[in-house]
Amino acid sequence: QVQLVESGGGLVQPGGSLRLSCAASGFTSSTYAMRWYRQAPGKERELVAGISSPGGSTNYADSVKGRFTISRDNAKNTVHLQMNGLKPEDTAVYYCNAYRRWLPDLWGQGTQVTVSS
Repeated sequence: QVQLVESGGGLVQPGGSLRLSCAASGFTSSTYAMRWYRQAPGKERELVAGISSPGGSTNYADSVKGRFTISRDNAKNTVHLQMNGLKPEDTAVYYCNAYRRWLPDLWGQGTQVTVSS
């Protein structure tokens, strides 16, 4: 069964850190570009960070550059998003996405990140 499962979300104070993980199963994630999106209440889903297949390049939304780092472990079929210096505006549901040209996008169920004092 093809699946993406996110974990690591939670409640954190402003300035804190969280590490999100996305575990892929049922397919070889190393052949897919992997991305993290987020969606805040009342807002559209936005791309936060992406990493190429098998992992040579990364890209980030301007709002998270210098604070977030995306990485992948192809041997473990996992992708991580290290989030430092979290701000209240980072509060959202974070989704893992697997993208490969000509194939349907794959999505996880999402994990809630709440930044609040």
